[in-house]
Amino acid sequence: MKKPKVSVIIPVYNSEEYLRHCLDSLLCQTFGDFEILCIDDGSTDSSARIIEEYVSSDSRVRLLHQENKGAGAARNYGLRESKGRYLLFLDSDDFFEPVMLEKAYRTIVHYKADFIVFGCDQYYMDTKEYVRNPWVMRTEDIPPYMPFKYRQLTGNVFKTFVGWAWDKMYRKDFVISHNLWFQEQRTSNDLLFVFSALVVAEKIAVNRRVLLHQRRGTGKSLSVTREQSWGCFYDALLAIRKRLEDEDIYWELERDYINYALHFSLWNLKTLAEPTKQQLFDKLFEEWFDELGVTGKSREYFYDQAEYSEYCEYLNKR
Repeated sequence: MKKPKVSVIIPVYNSEEYLRHCLDSLLCQTFGDFEILCIDDGSTDSSARIIEEYVSSDSRVRLLHQENKGAGAARNYGLRESKGRYLLFLDSDDFFEPVMLEKAYRTIVHYKADFIVFGCDQYYMDTKEYVRNPWVMRTEDIPPYMPFKYRQLTGNVFKTFVGWAWDKMYRKDFVISHNLWFQEQRTSNDLLFVFSALVVAEKIAVNRRVLLHQRRGTGKSLSVTREQSWGCFYDALLAIRKRLEDEDIYWELERDYINYALHFSLWNLKTLAEPTKQQLFDKLFEEWFDELGVTGKSREYFYDQAEYSEYCEYLNKR
C-alpha cells in the first residue's frame, strides 16, 4: 500500500463539540495525499464515536486509543504509528484553510526544509473575530531569505516562534534522526519538541499566509489542568536546557534561554489562580529562578525591560 506524503496527528480528548468542524476542514483540503491519525486520549464523551463515523467513510482517517495520558503521550503515539514523510501535529478544536496542507507541503518540499512555520490566527468564539497576533511569528527577526538556521534569527531565538507544535510541518526523517519526542506531561508538553527542533535544524522556512485558525473561548481551556500541573513548564525549561547542553550550544544561547525562562515563568505566574499562584510564586523566588539562572542578573542582561520591571515588582513583594 502506498504511503501518504503527510501524516496529520491529532490528540482528541472530549472534543465532540468541535471535532466535526476540525475533521471536515481537513477532508476538504485541496491536497489529498495524507492520513489523519486521531488519538483518543480516554475521552468520556462521544468523540471516539464521531471519529469512527469518519473512519467508516474515509480510508485516510485512523483511530487509535490510549488511556488518558495527555496530548504529549498522544502525539508520541501518533508519531510512532505515522506512515507519512511529513508530519503535522494539530489540535482537535481548531480548523483550517482548504489550502493548508497544499501550501505547507509545497513550502517544505521547495526549500527542502527540516521544518516550516506557517501563519495562523485566533478565532474568538464570542465575537466571531479572527485576530492575528504578531508574537506568534516575529517576522522582523526572520532573515529575508530561506531556508535559514537559528543563528540567522536576529532576536531571541526562543521568542521568534511560539513553542507550540500545531503551526509547523516537520520532515519525519529529521524528527526521528534527532530523537525528537514530546514530553509526556499534562501541560507545556510540546515546548521541548519545538525548541529542540529549532536549534538542531539545518533548514527552516516559513509561509506567512494564514493557514490555521486557533479556536479561543471554547470553555475548555487548559486552566484547570494547569492548576493541577503548575510545575510542568519548569520541567520543560529544564529539559530544554539539558538539550542545549547536550548539543553543546547552551554557552551560545544562554542569554536567550534565561530571558525566555523569565518570560515564560512570568506568563505562568500571571495566568494561574489562587492558591496555586502563591505556590508558584514561592517556588520561583525561593528556588526556581535561581536554578534557571535569572537570579542575580543585572537589568541590562534582559532584553525586555518591562518584564524585568515586573520581575522586580514581584521580588519586592516577598
